[in-house]
Formats: sequence, C-alpha cells, structure tokens
Amino acid sequence: MWKTRVTELLGIDVPIIGGALQWLSRAPLVAAVSNAGGLGVLASATFSSPEELRREIRTVREMTDRPFAVNINLFPTMRPLPIEEVIHVVHEEGVRVLETSGRSPEPYMERLKEGDTILMHKCARVRDAMKAERLGVDIVTVVGCECGGHPSAEEVSTFVLLPKTVDSVKIPVIAGGGIADGRGFMAALCLGAEGVVMGTRLLATEECPIHDAFKRAVVEADISSTVLLLRSQGAPMRALRNRAALEILEMEAKGASLEELLPKLSGLRGKAAYERGDVDGGVFPCGQAAGLVKEVLPVRELFRRILQEAEEIEKRLR
Repeated sequence: MWKTRVTELLGIDVPIIGGALQWLSRAPLVAAVSNAGGLGVLASATFSSPEELRREIRTVREMTDRPFAVNINLFPTMRPLPIEEVIHVVHEEGVRVLETSGRSPEPYMERLKEGDTILMHKCARVRDAMKAERLGVDIVTVVGCECGGHPSAEEVSTFVLLPKTVDSVKIPVIAGGGIADGRGFMAALCLGAEGVVMGTRLLATEECPIHDAFKRAVVEADISSTVLLLRSQGAPMRALRNRAALEILEMEAKGASLEELLPKLSGLRGKAAYERGDVDGGVFPCGQAAGLVKEVLPVRELFRRILQEAEEIEKRLR
C-alpha cells in the first residue's frame, strides 16, 4: 500500500526515513528504524576517526540485514573528519545509500555517486532542491521551519514548502518538519511527498541512546516548547526551550557575535548533557512535533501505529 519511488529506490518497505540526529543516530537507533521497515540513517559527523566510523557501520550490519544510509554533513563546523575520508570509508564498506546535508554536494558529486550509490540530499529551500536535482541527486528531502535543528532562514512551513518543491522538481521528494504520527505521514503524501523523515519523534523511542530525562522532556513538551536560536546570525536553529537556549536568546538580544555564542553551542557540551541527563545543560535540537509526542515507544511499535492511523485516514477519505 505504501509503495512509492522512494521505497523502490531504497529497497525499503515503508517510506519513513530516520533523521540524522547528532550523537544519537548510532547503530541501535539506525538498525531499529531499518528493522521496522524504514531507512535508518547513521550520522557520520560525530566520529573522530575513519576507524570509528567503519566500526559503527559494521555494527549496524550486525544488527540488521536491511538497507541503511550514512549522512554526510557538509557544513564545515559539523565534521571532525575530512569529507573525502568519510566518503572513502562508506564506499569501501559498501554503503549503497548516502545522504548529504548542510551545504551543496556539488564539489563532491563524482565521488559521492561512485558505483550504484543512491544519493539523497536534505535541504530547506525550494531553490536548493532544484539545484540538487540538476546536480544528479536521486532523492531530495525538504524540511520546513517546524523541524528540529536547522531550518531555512526563510522560515517557510512544511505545509507550504513541500507542495512548492514537488511542483518544482521531478525526482522523488521526502518531507520533514512537524511529522510525528499517521496524520502527518498521510498529509505529507497528500501534498506530494513520496516519503517522510522523522527526527524529533525518534528521540522518544526505546532504542534512542539518550538519557531518559530527555525522553521525558520530549513527551512533556508542548507545541510551543521550542525556540529558534541564531536568527541574529542568519542561520536559525530550532531547539528545546531550556536554560541553555534562553541564555543564547538573551545574548543575541544584546548583540553577541557568533564567536561569543559558539561556546554555548558546543556539540561536546551537548553530548555531555545527553549522557548525564542534564536537560538544561546544553542546546537540545528539537522540533515542534515534540508537542505531538505522548509516550516512549519501541521504533517498530511506533511505525505500526503510524501506518495503522494512516490506513484508517485513507479509508475515511475514500
């Protein structure tokens, strides 16, 4: 029933893609998403050596025989490893699906598309999706301003961005931002998407390797529990409204420079907070979809409920 060009290209059962969550999209969560019929995505940006990345890819393979992808964040400050090294490892390990994000993949297209690689590119503007298609990307993902992490400075919602993108490209489009249940999944398909990506909803799953305090924070969040940081720098970031985020907003209001803000945004600071369960101890990327999350579930059960709800909607619409 849920067969689309995305499921056919990726070899998956249901058109649900896991978000590349910093520090969290490691083998347990990636394998859980793939085993549930979707596409798990391993975030490569937090590995400090090629050997560490290689071991994690092999661990994913030990946990699932289903397709999975590796995300390569092209933004300069988001990767401890040179992009060329990451590409070399993923190709050497035979990873067939790659996802790029953060910047245009244009300088690396020849290397990225070696062999029979399927390349997805994640972006937040229609013009970036159109450029990705011209470059030869196979699938484009667009995320509206509801998403956790980095939406576009244009701040266009998924409900508007998605159909405009679908009208502007011929390759399959995956939708992200604000999707947490069967209603969002079905709405995205109705707007022309051939798959969805979920990040925030996966934070509150049993397999997500984050402290239970953060999972509770997502379950207890309302739709207004997130804020957009770094608007002053023209690079907005949606995060949970916690003490660390409010400190940054206060600094921005006083005209702080990016250099002054960066220590508060340190990924290592966030990682330490994740590990000790300090919800206020760092910036916690989180989307508005947190307000729709009601409980922590295993990924397989979450997907079952999403598809069941979508089927019920489809029957009602008929």
